[in-house]
Amino acid sequence: MNVILLGPPGSGKGTQAERLESRLDFIHIASGDLFRDNLKNKTRLGKVAQSYMDRGQLVPDDITIRMVRNRLEQLDSHRSVLLDGFPRTIAQGQALEQILLELGRELSAVIYFQVPEEVIVKRLSGRFICRECQTPFHTEFSPFTECPHGKCNGEFLYQREDDKPDTVRERLRVYIRETRPLIEFYRRTGLLIEIDGNMPMDEVTASIMSKIAILDERMSDEQALRAREG
Repeated sequence: MNVILLGPPGSGKGTQAERLESRLDFIHIASGDLFRDNLKNKTRLGKVAQSYMDRGQLVPDDITIRMVRNRLEQLDSHRSVLLDGFPRTIAQGQALEQILLELGRELSAVIYFQVPEEVIVKRLSGRFICRECQTPFHTEFSPFTECPHGKCNGEFLYQREDDKPDTVRERLRVYIRETRPLIEFYRRTGLLIEIDGNMPMDEVTASIMSKIAILDERMSDEQALRAREG
């Protein structure tokens, strides 16, 4: 099974991907993690990406696409995959189709997290991180009370530039312009599964797992039918 998690920043894709990875034996492939790993390990693609970043330029699509392809090529073709943060554009979506085809894989579903903009802003702009131990906190959902590592009293808390309200709104504008067209792109294929990402976390997880169970059963029935016809 090959599944894309699609939704705006702060919609909960990463959190749900980690839950699904542990409960359903999926391999979680996050584009951000791939990028950081390639930069940290100074791979050939990482060095090329770094050269663009050093010049203050955007890293071209084809670099990200090749990172994703390389990761997929490393996996057993029977392992189920969750793609998180990729594709981000129609062009990346089309490239992914070709990659999966060449690797003998097929896209199973696209899970779209629906979350209102104001909820996203509230979620992200309330996040703070401890510089000393890198523990994340949230002003509403997990406020700082004491350092779990006993290293500070909150004096090292800071907010990333990406999480400041104005920056969050700009990130959402970029998402609407570049990534939202993928929703209709995948809806036309019949692969889009819409999830209310504004529900409590456990309910979101249960909803996704229910949808995947139905999908898995349908795929098993189709495979059995093909085997009988073959």
